[in-house]
Amino acid sequence: MTGAVASLQACRMWAGGLVFTLATTAVFAAPAPWFYWRSKVDGQRVCAQTSPGAGWAKDSLPYDGPGCAPRRKVLIVPMR
Repeated sequence: MTGAVASLQACRMWAGGLVFTLATTAVFAAPAPWFYWRSKVDGQRVCAQTSPGAGWAKDSLPYDGPGCAPRRKVLIVPMR
């Protein structure tokens, strides 16, 4: 009977660790930035979050907005 109790405790520890890992991963999750990628063959540019392949090199700084669009600027006007 002690083997069954130890097995149950090990299962609970494993499940607790899994829940903790998933919770902390979700807290730090963020969307990947967008980049322009330039073809090493013909110089064509493509906007993507990850490299299109081995024949491509990064050609820009990261963009926060979707599809290589700059982040929108929000103006806050104080009320009188």
